[in-house]
Amino acid sequence: MLRTNEKKLVIMSVQGKVVNPGGRRSHSVDSAGKPFHLPGTGGIVYNIKVGDPAFGWEADHIEPCASTILDEKKRYDGANTGYVFYACVGNEAIIKTGDAKGKKGTVTGHHGGAEHVMIDFPDSVLEKMTLDDKILIKGHGQGLKLLNYPDIAIYNLDPKVLKKMGIKVKNKKLQVPVTAKIPAALMGSGTGSLMMTGGDYDIMTTDKQFIKKHGIDKLRFGDFVALMDHDNIYGRSFRKGAVTIGIVIHGDCLYAGHGPGVSTLLSASKSIIEPVINPGANIARILKIGRFRKR
Repeated sequence: MLRTNEKKLVIMSVQGKVVNPGGRRSHSVDSAGKPFHLPGTGGIVYNIKVGDPAFGWEADHIEPCASTILDEKKRYDGANTGYVFYACVGNEAIIKTGDAKGKKGTVTGHHGGAEHVMIDFPDSVLEKMTLDDKILIKGHGQGLKLLNYPDIAIYNLDPKVLKKMGIKVKNKKLQVPVTAKIPAALMGSGTGSLMMTGGDYDIMTTDKQFIKKHGIDKLRFGDFVALMDHDNIYGRSFRKGAVTIGIVIHGDCLYAGHGPGVSTLLSASKSIIEPVINPGANIARILKIGRFRKR
């Protein structure tokens, strides 16, 4: 049994709205020098949810289900940073306005740069939502600690999700179920960031043969993954023997240095986290949301 400080955590509300989809007026260029002009971040995405493939969509950096923000014009100011900080993976989100008022969803990650918080809602709720709806999130999770493992940092994770991840203790190590082990060499955009309590960083997917060899082309939104030899204690960096557990929060990207985004959940500089491959290690499966929601 994992002993935590859950009873000491603060539960604090933050409120945002659905963010308008962003769009470019001209083509972008991919890692092979080819132009593209495709849907990207933001909005209400009706046909992509946690549990769906993170690859193969005619899109770039696509975010599953509903993308939210506090302030589109001041996304890097303190209030919007607070919205992202308090919203932890697994938190309850409640729509407070409009035809979908009172309906509930689940936070599934946050996207750095865009400063978005993604929320999963049932299809019936998406049909009633508008871009003007206000959404209240019960922020719960920042400050979570494993009392028996002080060398492991936890960020952005609701305590109830931690309990359902299937983590076991063996030989004084934490065995954490993941769908894939990501080689350190593949971590790109976002490496070096100091903001582990917000945002994400990308698995680079330019080398298609290499990612196929490691099964990374099979990743899904909401998958728990292990970033090997990556330390997320005081910043996102390479450290031999370190392991970081994260969650896939946006889809594949065409830019050089980019790919599916991963938000930090657990990290240790020492070799005390042991990732164990389990195809079912996905938030949609364990919380019965997204593609695995009961109809």
